[in-house]
Amino acid sequence: MLETLTLMFIGAIAGVMAGLLGIGGGLIVVPALLFWLPSLGVPPDDALHVAVATSLASISVTASASAWAHYRRGAVNVRALGWLTPGLLIGSGVGAVLVAGISRPALTLFVALFCLFAAWQIAKPRSEPAGDAQALRGRWLAPGGLLIGAVSAAVGIGGGSLTVPLLYRLGAPLRTAIATSAAAGLPIALAGTIGYACADSVAGLSRWAIGLVDLKLALAIGSLSVLTAPLGASLAHRWPVERLKRVFAGWLLVVALLLLANLLQP
Repeated sequence: MLETLTLMFIGAIAGVMAGLLGIGGGLIVVPALLFWLPSLGVPPDDALHVAVATSLASISVTASASAWAHYRRGAVNVRALGWLTPGLLIGSGVGAVLVAGISRPALTLFVALFCLFAAWQIAKPRSEPAGDAQALRGRWLAPGGLLIGAVSAAVGIGGGSLTVPLLYRLGAPLRTAIATSAAAGLPIALAGTIGYACADSVAGLSRWAIGLVDLKLALAIGSLSVLTAPLGASLAHRWPVERLKRVFAGWLLVVALLLLANLLQP
């Protein structure tokens, strides 16, 4: 019971962040699972893969609720989503190949510096576009999605931390960027879950596990996120844009610091 309640609490936090910032919540769920899984008997060498796989399965639930909440408010740019999704799927699927020529430390440093730059770009004063940015150009979104998917797969961060700054830089209002990023996270999470479910299972998982995806843990995490993701989306549409900017810029700073800390580990 304690295990289930703890995972539900983690999922509740991830759900609020997903709805509020358009992220998947993996940076919250994966570390928690990495800490938890060895106590369940999962070998340390397999814990990271199981954590990512199970996190993606829970994000599929969270992203569905978040995307629907934003869509009901008319905030999702469907055209931009259509341009982004194929690139995100292809990029995440062959990310290791696309970035094979770049060392992981160099790529991690690049993404950390990008997050710092994006935090500055979002936090600095800027007038919000009056429309919903339906004119976003596919010639930037398609390769942008490809690069975001590849980098996310290689570095292990959620695409929302990169998708929102891209859409915002291309002229989308911040709420539109967050809503569209939330919707874009759903196909990525589903594709990743299916891929990990096809892998060989490991010791320590519950009888509800399929491949590396432990559905018991994923459902416990996702159960409350279904309720809290719409709450986060509601806050995203009620809060002043300047407050949203500060919160998202702060989130990008956290991501950058976590990536830099990863570089310093032996």
